[in-house]
Amino acid sequence: MADLATEPDPGPEPAPAHGELGPPLVELRGVDKHFGALHVLKHIDLTVARGEVVVIIGPSGSGKSTLCRTINRLETIDSGSIVIDGRELPEEGRELARLRAEVGMVFQSFNLFAHRTVLENVTLGPIKAKGVKKSDAVARARELLDRVGVGNQAAKLPAQLSGGQQQRVAIARALAMGPKVMLFDEPTSALDPEMINEVLDVMVGLARDGMTMLVVTHEMGFARRAANRVVFMDAGEIVEQADPETFFTAPRSERARDFLSKILTH
Repeated sequence: MADLATEPDPGPEPAPAHGELGPPLVELRGVDKHFGALHVLKHIDLTVARGEVVVIIGPSGSGKSTLCRTINRLETIDSGSIVIDGRELPEEGRELARLRAEVGMVFQSFNLFAHRTVLENVTLGPIKAKGVKKSDAVARARELLDRVGVGNQAAKLPAQLSGGQQQRVAIARALAMGPKVMLFDEPTSALDPEMINEVLDVMVGLARDGMTMLVVTHEMGFARRAANRVVFMDAGEIVEQADPETFFTAPRSERARDFLSKILTH
């Protein structure tokens, strides 16, 4: 047996779940964010490679959702920088709108237009924001709705769908914009338990197809199945990060061990 004391610690390696990862696509450098006196993000440094799936976990109030929302400037930052595909995220204006179109986002609530059909919800963005021809937008929307398993619901209004179906429509709507990266902010937290897997299965499929994804979630099974890297946050800081196998079997920090002991025993 090798003498472990004499071997250098190579550190955590990203899980090779989806093949070779590409160059950095999303970079957060020294990002700070306050809500009044509350320091919700504390000098965050995080890089997401092209094709990588990063899952962010941690207790409530740790800053996970705020971090996710800063990446397309739904939340402003106080200091630091956010770079997407080599370009710094602008603060406002047309350049911000253009860059936002490259960052798909799926929220806890589905945010579908209630008075428009499923098909119209998916085609509206490409037609209005990107100038895509209606016939092309419709064809692409039907492909995406089939991909997420709700192609037969295209003519219905959102209220006629289950929560799981609505969330899958929301994923198709984000994909219709042709994003370079997809952000998921607790996408299953508003769903009934029986609907969670149908959404997670779509997300796993996207991961296997090589979509760059940053996912805030409490679904540890998804993290094990699909993530290249798990990032654990607490009190506005990134406490540790590692590939899923390393993180779930041998977390380094006491905070992570305590967190996992509470959620994995329920």
